[in-house]
Order: sequence, then C-alpha cells, then structure tokens
Amino acid sequence: MKYLTGFHAVTSRLRQKPDTVREIYVDAERKDARARDLRELAKNLGVRVIAVDMKRLDGMAGGVRHQGVVASAEPLDMPKFIEDVLEALTEPALLLVLDGVQDPHNLGACLRVADGAGAHAVIAPKDRSVGLTTAAIKVASGAAESVPYIVVTNLARTMRDLKERGIWLIGADDSAEQTLYNARLEGAMAMVLGAEGEGLRRLTRESCDLLVSIPMLGAVESLNVSVASGICLYEARRRRL
Repeated sequence: MKYLTGFHAVTSRLRQKPDTVREIYVDAERKDARARDLRELAKNLGVRVIAVDMKRLDGMAGGVRHQGVVASAEPLDMPKFIEDVLEALTEPALLLVLDGVQDPHNLGACLRVADGAGAHAVIAPKDRSVGLTTAAIKVASGAAESVPYIVVTNLARTMRDLKERGIWLIGADDSAEQTLYNARLEGAMAMVLGAEGEGLRRLTRESCDLLVSIPMLGAVESLNVSVASGICLYEARRRRL
C-alpha cells in the first residue's frame, strides 16, 4: 500500500482506478464543498471515507502538504522499462528525458505537463535525480499514475538505445544557435532537458542529435525545467496536430 495526498491526486485515482483505493482519510473538521464532493464521489464508487484528526493525517503524509485528505491505495502496475512503453505505441514516440532534476516539485510538474502534452514516458537516471517521492506524486496531480516514469542506471546508454530505435534526441540548451521553433520536429523524438541552472551534463549534451534553445525575450536568462519541458513537448505535439 502507498499513501496519496491532496485532493487532486486522490480524486484523480478515484476517477481512473477506484478499485485500487482502499480507504480515504479526511480531516474531521473539513465540512466545505470540496470535502463534501470528495465524500460523495467516494460513496458512489463504494470507497470508504474515514474522518480523522490532523495529527494522524500528518503522520500518513510524512511531512507533505495533504490539504486534509490522504488515501490508502495500491501501487499501479506501470511499465518499468522503456522497451515495454515503446512496443505498445501506436504512434511515433514522444518522450521526455530529464537529466539531474532533484526537486520533487519540479519533477511532479514535469510529469503533469508530460501528461497534458501526451508524452508516452518520462525517463530519468537513477543517480542525481529525485525519484517519485510523495511530494512529486502530489504535485503531479494524478499524472504520476498516467505517465510511466522510467528510471535508468545509465542515461547515456539509454539514449544510445533510443537512437538505435530511430528516436531523434533533441536537447534544450541555452547556448544552442538553432531555436526550438526553427528546428525540424518530425517522427519519433525525445526532448532532453537538464536541471535549472546546471542544464545538460556534457555527456548528455553530446548524446543528443540536435540542440535547440527556447527564445528568451525578457530579462530572465532561463526557465524552470517544468516550464521548459511544457514548451518543448507542446511544440512537438503542435507540429503533429
């Protein structure tokens, strides 16, 4: 069993996989419309809702902000290997590769934009990455259970394997001369992004087929990685539409 925290994550799981939710714990003091709607949804789906005090919710959430709601649920059986994801596709792959993202809020937001843009998976290295923590899952607002998060031991080797499968690797780099909007974005591809501030590591950058920059027209020099991921993925999706 695992704990889901926050209204978005709990409601999303209820709507997608209600049979995997064992119980929902709600702050006994919450009588507002949002809490009533959640109770009603759970009741209609046959899921038990238990009123508890905030101290118990805090313990379940492990320090993550929970908004007064925590659900006990079964872990979803998501693909663990990129090969499984690719073999099940019926359209050219659209992937997000994250190199060195260590903030759980950034990861959660990246998963959310990946879901919105219709990306088929998010890939990250085992080392120097935050992993799918409770905080990341909460920020993802259900996307952590709809977009496979694939953890790999050797990112450079995985990128080589993707190339061999005909997937074009496009890295976002502030110093790239070609912009995202001028780049050729066709067929199967993976958008490769690094952590804010550090950017792509050297080996990751060298493993890309193409480097592009996002035009920056204001005073700031760079964007949060989740914002940059959204711009890149949605531009790739727009070209397909």
